[in-house]
Amino acid sequence: MIETQLSAPFPWFGGKSRAAELVWARFGACDNYVEPFAGSAAMLLARPQAGSIETINDADGFVANFWRAVRSSPQEVAEAADWPVNETDLLARHSWLVRRRDGLLDRLHGDPEYSDAKIAGWWLWGSCCWIGSGWCGGDGPWIHDGVTVIDSRQLPHLGNAGQGVNRQLPHLGDAGRGINRQLPHLGNAGRGINRQLPHLSNAGQGRAEFITAWMVALSERLRHVRVACGDWSRVLSESVTTRHGDTAVFLDPPYTEGRMDYAAGGVGGNLATAVRDWCIEHGNNERLRIALCGHSGEHDALLGCGWSIGTWHARKGYAVTQQAISRSRSETVWFSPACAIGGHSLSLFDEAD
Repeated sequence: MIETQLSAPFPWFGGKSRAAELVWARFGACDNYVEPFAGSAAMLLARPQAGSIETINDADGFVANFWRAVRSSPQEVAEAADWPVNETDLLARHSWLVRRRDGLLDRLHGDPEYSDAKIAGWWLWGSCCWIGSGWCGGDGPWIHDGVTVIDSRQLPHLGNAGQGVNRQLPHLGDAGRGINRQLPHLGNAGRGINRQLPHLSNAGQGRAEFITAWMVALSERLRHVRVACGDWSRVLSESVTTRHGDTAVFLDPPYTEGRMDYAAGGVGGNLATAVRDWCIEHGNNERLRIALCGHSGEHDALLGCGWSIGTWHARKGYAVTQQAISRSRSETVWFSPACAIGGHSLSLFDEAD
């Protein structure tokens, strides 16, 4: 069995787990960590040792709710996620979740401790069953003259005899399958604050116990992590960052180019530009260690401000065109001057899948 870092139980386009070694080598030990575009929280979960002050944020209420709920109610999330694949249930839950999105956002914004374990578990289950983009997207429900109408049905993933979130896949290397893949041994890589978790695997466990063990391990890691929901800039004020000491900030906004689907952020464009402008304004703060992700050349304006770069290879995922495959090999991280090691840029090339 392969030892690995604790990871999110759902697939996430644009995850940065392969860049973690590069990023944490530049960040080093720091008092405070902030991740404004959390998504699968890959960088937080790959941190070599949990910090004393950590904040993650996502504008997508379903994402933020999941991380809050799994932190406070891991067993309830696991119970809600434990369900076989069923197309009727997938469509019904999709509609049910979309109709609750606005109210969920209001509650998440209004109460930093609020979460809903049922919504988190159903969202997790659907994320692992749904093929492609659009899960919990759109306005819904699809009703016309009192009759439910679904013009374009999204088929669930039925590749493993309809077992859905319960099914076990043989290799951790089957990337991007989230909770559908076999839970790896976690060892002490998934520890919470100075606490070693037991060695976890699915040996001798039923599937419900297997899922619960994963949620509990995530809960331990997130025990002291603050999960915010809202605009990225809200967690980059001085009160969240340097007031708590030397602060590492990991920025992974939607990229300027590309057609990747982001549930809350859309395609990058103006958002990526706004994030880069923030980096230019704050890059010379010696108490901020900033990392900004993008495609090769996207944020090279930072190089004139003393920034350096590191490169890595992303997984191809669903990439089928030569352009998409090329982009998977052009992943770049721009590091602020406070991150520099000996004044030299670093590169990390992982073998392509």
